[in-house]
Amino acid sequence: MHETLNTTSVGSFPKPERLLEARRQRRQGRISEEDLQAEERLATVDVIRLQEDLGLDILVHGEMERGDMVAYFAERWTGFEESLPVRSYGNRYYRKPIVVGPVGPAPELLGVGAYRAAQALTDRPVKGMLTGPYTCCDWSFNAHYADRRALVLDLAAIIHEEAKALDEAGCQYIQIDEPALSTRPDELPLAIEAMEIVTAGIRARTISHICYGDFDKIYPDLLQLPVRQLDLEAQNRGFELLDLLARHPWPADKELALGVVDVHRHRIETVEEVERGILQALQIVPAELLYIDPDCGMKTRTWEEARQKLTVMMEAVARVREAVGLL
Repeated sequence: MHETLNTTSVGSFPKPERLLEARRQRRQGRISEEDLQAEERLATVDVIRLQEDLGLDILVHGEMERGDMVAYFAERWTGFEESLPVRSYGNRYYRKPIVVGPVGPAPELLGVGAYRAAQALTDRPVKGMLTGPYTCCDWSFNAHYADRRALVLDLAAIIHEEAKALDEAGCQYIQIDEPALSTRPDELPLAIEAMEIVTAGIRARTISHICYGDFDKIYPDLLQLPVRQLDLEAQNRGFELLDLLARHPWPADKELALGVVDVHRHRIETVEEVERGILQALQIVPAELLYIDPDCGMKTRTWEEARQKLTVMMEAVARVREAVGLL
């Protein structure tokens, strides 16, 4: 770990072909659940080793056990059913959850096992990864609750138990993803209320990842979200996010994880453009509060693209550390 300008990733990594084939075979009943989990563990080892080899400070487990970030939880919680496939973006589809009754937890906690398995593979800290209550609501069809607030707050209570289990397991960084948060600016107070439930009493550093949204409609109110760190994409829009952040003083009690490589494009960024973005960010956010990572999870890239983008990111960070005396 460095004292400043720590590097990390957001969550998902591309699944290797052997794991995708194992998933197909599991759906067809040709292999057991234990066989599938064994492939997931092997893929997780690859994700950890890649991040270690590149020198990242805070690691992720890659979410090899997950398909969609909401459906993974909804398929296991009570009160949900599946829809027919729904387009997510591009040519990607998922079975959007349908809330058909009061939502409740799964028989077993869903996040802590993956965290423990990944943390056992490395001496570096591994993030615990959860999907936030607002996004779980927004990316589901609601056929039961009278209003969205009631559903969001019930989901927050479930996710709080997941966060508490990660905290008790010694997880130092707990990320609660809320990519849907910026889609309905009028509901930001609801998202803040729900996050207060999720993070209540948590000792670990809490993070919320938010991406590809209309940030100018929720900023600076977004700073009220009760987490230690906001993780925001910037490269996808040419770092125009930094112009927005520059309009208001950055608070001393909030960290920023800045997305510096675009995970929705095949193009590999140059070290120079990433370096420029980081140097611009340092004019707004103190180095001790600034983290560097990709714009979002990397599951839409190939393994080689993910490796190349992270390599560029790490080389740019090394240059900035040297240039401004952060070695």
